[in-house]
Amino acid sequence: MSRSTDIILTALAPAVWGSTYLVTTEALPDGYPITLAALRALPAGLLLLAVTRCLPPRAWLGRTFLLGSFNFALFWVLLFVAAYRLPGGVAATLGSLQAMIVIFMARCWLGTPIRAWAVIAAAVGVLGVALLLVGPEARLDPIGIAAGVGGAASMAAGTVLSRKWQPPVSALSFTAWQLTAGGLILLPLALITEPPLPSLTATNVAGLVWLGLIGAAATYALWFRGVARIEPGAVAMLGMMSPVTAVTLGWVWLGQSLSLAQFLGAVIVLSSVWVGQRANQSQTRQKIRSARQHARAVV
Repeated sequence: MSRSTDIILTALAPAVWGSTYLVTTEALPDGYPITLAALRALPAGLLLLAVTRCLPPRAWLGRTFLLGSFNFALFWVLLFVAAYRLPGGVAATLGSLQAMIVIFMARCWLGTPIRAWAVIAAAVGVLGVALLLVGPEARLDPIGIAAGVGGAASMAAGTVLSRKWQPPVSALSFTAWQLTAGGLILLPLALITEPPLPSLTATNVAGLVWLGLIGAAATYALWFRGVARIEPGAVAMLGMMSPVTAVTLGWVWLGQSLSLAQFLGAVIVLSSVWVGQRANQSQTRQKIRSARQHARAVV
């Protein structure tokens, strides 16, 4: 399968994640963030385990729970804290720092060279997200900012370590392990910190099914598949598709207005994603050329 196809399939994941805000606000009960996160992760993980019939070996349990924490439990909890204490635009802008953090984590943990164009594309992407989402009423809360940056760092660590630790199983099984581990971490936390859920309506159930089966099981399988095939910096840049989808759905579905600054922000984000892919692709080509030159020298 070509690299372009891998990029398109991987980009579908954050594009679908952009629907999370709409589904959460329109279809789910308010005030139960950790409980809803657990219900999003654990049933989806158990379902995938039943489908794949592949349990993690004992040697992988520690890594699985660490990745489940970074990619789901810790990430989603910090994301909810940031969302509650900051305007959505500010929280999403802090979340977009993930691409920049991944570049430096990949350098430390994977030895991936830092490319100037990749750093520039990530920085411009953050600016684009800010234009897209941050309004004049934005306020800054220290705890919210710390949670936003921490959430971006958590997902970045999960992305890089998922690339570093590749088990000999399918992306679907790898996703099942992590979703189940993340759900098992979230469940007791939800029981301790939040009251019981009220009776769920048909709309609530439909929202949970969408976030669990599509927004977690299917999309994270695509995401981890992409993590295994595409450079970490390039994968992280695709995450900026999420706020573009969120704003587009708000405009189309909720009738929200779209200002010129927001339109410009969307264009900047999409352009930075494209530049980020090109910058990381040139890095891959250089690695291939170096490997071929080394092989010729050996021969």
